[in-house]
Amino acid sequence: MQHLKRMLIGRPLKSSEEGGQKLGKLKALAMLSSDALSSVAYGTEQIVLVLTTLSAAAIWYSLPIAGFVLILLLSLTLSYRQIIHAYPSGGGAYVVSSENLGKNAGLLAGGSLLIDYMLTVAVSVSAGAEAITSAIPALYGHQVAISLVIIVILMAMNLRGMSESANFLMIPVYLFVISMIAMILWGLYRIATGDIPMQARAQVGAVVPGISAALIFRAFSSGSSSLTGVEAISNAVPFFKKPRAHNAASTLAIMAGILGFFFAGITFLNYWYGIVPQAKVTVLSQVASFTFGHGFMYYVTQFATAMILAVAANTGFSAFPVLAYNLAKDKFMPHMYQDRGDRLGYSNGIITLAVGSAILIALFHGSTARLIPLYAVGVFIPFTLSQSGMIIHWLRRKPAGWFKKTIANFTGALISFAILVILFVYRLPDIWPFFVIMPVLLYFFYRIHKHYENVAEQLRLPEEVALHDYDGSTVIVLVGNVTRVTRGALNYAQTIGDYVIAMHVSMDENPDKEHETQTEFRKDFPDVRFVDVHSSYRSVEGPVKRFVDMIARNAAKRNYTTTVLIPQFVPSKPWQNILHNQTNLRLRASFASQENIIVATYSYHLKK
Repeated sequence: MQHLKRMLIGRPLKSSEEGGQKLGKLKALAMLSSDALSSVAYGTEQIVLVLTTLSAAAIWYSLPIAGFVLILLLSLTLSYRQIIHAYPSGGGAYVVSSENLGKNAGLLAGGSLLIDYMLTVAVSVSAGAEAITSAIPALYGHQVAISLVIIVILMAMNLRGMSESANFLMIPVYLFVISMIAMILWGLYRIATGDIPMQARAQVGAVVPGISAALIFRAFSSGSSSLTGVEAISNAVPFFKKPRAHNAASTLAIMAGILGFFFAGITFLNYWYGIVPQAKVTVLSQVASFTFGHGFMYYVTQFATAMILAVAANTGFSAFPVLAYNLAKDKFMPHMYQDRGDRLGYSNGIITLAVGSAILIALFHGSTARLIPLYAVGVFIPFTLSQSGMIIHWLRRKPAGWFKKTIANFTGALISFAILVILFVYRLPDIWPFFVIMPVLLYFFYRIHKHYENVAEQLRLPEEVALHDYDGSTVIVLVGNVTRVTRGALNYAQTIGDYVIAMHVSMDENPDKEHETQTEFRKDFPDVRFVDVHSSYRSVEGPVKRFVDMIARNAAKRNYTTTVLIPQFVPSKPWQNILHNQTNLRLRASFASQENIIVATYSYHLKK
């Protein structure tokens, strides 16, 4: 098992090797921007899907809608750059909201992001599977299986560590960046030279019968899904090489510039080409086909799109474990999320994310369209809270240029809140599961926090520490057969106990064997008290617990401690454990809830 683990994950890293896992701007852009950049593969399509429910002529509205999305992108970029410099320890919306708006707002932001990162993985791999089936129609219908395979690969890759993940991600991310730049520039060149005449379904400004504000708002909220992932860099500032804040802010600006160019370019080309969404072919696939034809570059673009959509989930794998760590540090999630694995990553967070996103894909049958609305509401709640929190931050501190910074945050908060209102009013049938999941998650946050508070209160030492002075110790050794294990356990018990009792549970099935065990024990250990407890129901745990409880009560009256010593032999090879009785495991579990009883194990190691 260990050999397989080493082969899949790699050798353990020393804590001192953590510096080698830090990211420069080039690697960080690949690792933390893949979600945001990949969203252009479905952002324009989501706008057009909503608009074409009215008519194909309404597609021209995608241009002004894209303009508003770009304004929101600019506002969010400026705001998250400020967050990076104000909170260089990372944590993003959770830390900003907790510090400035209170713990409840922080937990709402943190819980929303936990859900959103699971949706990030689910949406990304589902969209990647759809891109694969667009290029290879024979695979259509197997999207769920393809998605689950991609998740397993990404989980294994992230368990190997950040640096190795970034090395792998650079190939698909930069291939996608190059292919998108080539597609947009070549498309604009062909339009400029008249090679591709305008085929738009309606001129810009044309009046489309039946158009409504509700439709525009729904399209805007769907298109804003292209901005998910923008906050990931602010969550992961500690992953950067020094100077961390400067490198993170620069990476965010580069990412926003590329994202804005891609989104604007693809939306314009889609409008010019007059493309209408089709059931089995993505809009981006149609744009690439119009631009390049069905030649080599078309398949390169489709391959690059499928790859980045698949690995875009890695943004979730990078940000979810850090957010879980921050919540666990504040005692709102189990402490195990603070533990680093062999490769210095937060392995428990990585595995939890993989399992959660796999469940989402199975529940929603790998449908990107059904996941997108939940995806949007999960990220725009933290957007709104973090922007509002930064307004409070600047108003409290009032550093140089605080008014301009406040305006940027106010603009972002206002637009993000407006999108939330649109989602609540017009997409409620699509997003209602969020209102079930979120209260349950908040309930668990508070229960976990209360538990840790209770534990701390009970474990905290009083000002005057008085150690209990016991008069002696009773040790109960559980005996199955008279073997070397029994002898070793009894010898050890006599070194730690003032009063040693050997206890055996006899059954009805083989009375001769039970009598033989008693006779042999009394012959080999005449000085040790031997107690045989009969079990009519073939249960070992019940009789043992009743006997130990009785002895413990008597021992307490004499001011003695009570220790149950469970002998066991350990096979030379781990797999051999399954060949032997596991009674000792059940006994240890049964005594775990017993108060004032110490449970110990004596292990005898076999050599062959």
